[in-house]
Amino acid sequence: MNRIIFIGYMGAGKTTVGKALSKELGIPFYDLDWYIQSRMRKTVAQLFTERGEEGFRQVEYNMLHEVAEFENVIISCGGGTPCFFDNIDYMNGQGETVYLKATPEVLYGHLKMGKSVRPLLVGKTENELLTFIKQQLSVREPYYKKAKHVLDVSLMDDYEKIKITVQELRKLLNI
Repeated sequence: MNRIIFIGYMGAGKTTVGKALSKELGIPFYDLDWYIQSRMRKTVAQLFTERGEEGFRQVEYNMLHEVAEFENVIISCGGGTPCFFDNIDYMNGQGETVYLKATPEVLYGHLKMGKSVRPLLVGKTENELLTFIKQQLSVREPYYKKAKHVLDVSLMDDYEKIKITVQELRKLLNI
């Protein structure tokens, strides 16, 4: 095994699944947003504010190319990462990409609690949030579907189901 890269919409559970798989396999886990924050010494929200989305996406691109060179790692990417530049093609060339797929309603349920910390969701009402998720998912899903593997995570809502998801992933990836 070399690299496993999780993609999917924000709130799908990429970090949760990545950490759980990392613990089970005993290999390092990197959340790309956390990596960016560590390297840039600023939050993703601060980078969005200071540089705009385009500036943030350039930083994200550079950091993706850095972390995806590490050997034997699990990486979770931000929801937009595969949708900019040639990122999805690059990730597919670097390792096993897995799209964690969830319905807009499930994503909404996960995101409505933490929307204040996600730059693209700040200030949206609950109705606006669901509409936004549906619209953005329709734009992003063609990129997500380019992943080598797809795993439905719509029912991953407690610790036991996370463990089941990790086992499904291990079968899917033959690890």
